[in-house]
Parts: sequence; structure tokens; C-alpha cells
Amino acid sequence: MIHKIYEIKLLREVKRFPPPRHVAFIMDGNRRFAKRRGLPPHVGHIFGSKKAEKVLEWCLDIGVKIVTTYAFSTENFRRSEEEKRSLFRLIKRELKKLIGDRRIHKNRVRVKVVGRKDLLPRDLQDIIEELEEVTQSYDKHHLNIAIAYGGRQELIDAVREILKLVRCGRIHLDEINHRLVERFLYSDNGYESVDLLIRTGGEQRLSNFLPWQTANCLAYFCDVCWPEFRKIDFLRAVRMWQRRVFGNKV
Repeated sequence: MIHKIYEIKLLREVKRFPPPRHVAFIMDGNRRFAKRRGLPPHVGHIFGSKKAEKVLEWCLDIGVKIVTTYAFSTENFRRSEEEKRSLFRLIKRELKKLIGDRRIHKNRVRVKVVGRKDLLPRDLQDIIEELEEVTQSYDKHHLNIAIAYGGRQELIDAVREILKLVRCGRIHLDEINHRLVERFLYSDNGYESVDLLIRTGGEQRLSNFLPWQTANCLAYFCDVCWPEFRKIDFLRAVRMWQRRVFGNKV
């Protein structure tokens, strides 16, 4: 009851000021959450997927326009075949749910998967294509899901595309600037600038996640594992960002 009262108080405070436009999440700690309870790793990821749904609702509730989540990194390909198969099944199931999710359509959320999609199983690629096609006309909110994503690789891929245009004479070297680089990042919906990055799990590092996009953001590190992440934790992070931007008014 005390936590609920505090949550209502925090929400009221947060809604007095504009929210961050773009919030990114490193959803760390699913496996540790499961291990502490004597459960197999894939169960931790199931709990994590449920939490991701709740967090998206929280973001919509306070008016966040862009959300980017770190679902599967390029480094995750080093995990066991069994765990990767389990993760891909879960991701496929969750993306299928998004296709018919009333919250996505009611709030006009455009969903885009960012990363090396060509490295993913063909059936998962098909679901991604369907989801992106179904939501491509939406422009009120944006959800980016980073799958097979690596920040360094994103920048390398952008440089390669720019060099191709230089070689054929369509771009001159003097025209290369930060705006041009941002044109060749994995998404085209303004995700090049993150306002608030939240990482759970107790680690205080970015793990090759959005290195370009997080250059000037506020990073908020939370000790709890992702499935245990509370609305109170989320609102505290948002309030910290608001204090940074609006100062003593908050």
C-alpha cells in the first residue's frame, strides 16, 4: 500500500513536466532472476517479456514518443544453440502478439526492428516484415526493438553505405557530417538521439548499445533485475531526467 501511494505521488510529479522524447532500455538480468529462483534461463526471459509489455504501457501513459529496447545483441549469438532457439521462439511469439495488439493500433505505434536482421532465422524475419508492414503508416509513437544489434556494427554499416555513395560521386567528402551519418543508421524515425537510457541488472555499462544515439543522454542504472523493475523505478529515472532538463522547477 505504501509503495502504491508513493507510485501515485511520483506519477503526479512526473506528469507536471514534459517526458523525455526517447527512452532506451537495456533489459538486463533475466537469467540471474531465473537462477536465483532455481529456474531455467528461458523462464527468466519469459518474465522479462511480460515486463517489457508493462514498461511500454508506462511509457505510453506519460507520453514518451520513442522507445528502444535491447532484446538480442550480436554478442548473444555466442550463447548455446538451445538458449538461442528458445530466445528466437519467444521473440517470434512476442512479435506475433504485437501485430494484433490493440494498444499498438490504438496508440498508432510504429514498430521497427533494428539490427542485422539477415542473421536471424527466416521465419523470424518473416514475422518482422509483417509487423513492420502492418504498423508502417503509424506516426504517433515509435517502438524500436534491437535484435541482432551491435552498436559498432551499426556505425560500420553506415560508413559502408556512405562510402558507396562517395565512390559513385553522389556524395562529396565535404558533405559528410553527423546528419548524413544519421540517415544511414538502422532506423529512420528519430531514434538517433536518446534522452534517457535505463539499464537494469546492476551493471553500469552500455554493452555496445546505441553508442551514437546515447552521446548526450542521461544514463540511469538500476540494481534490480529486469523482471523486478517497478513503475517506481521507471518514474524515478524519468524524474531524474526532468531535473536535469528543467532544474529546480521539478
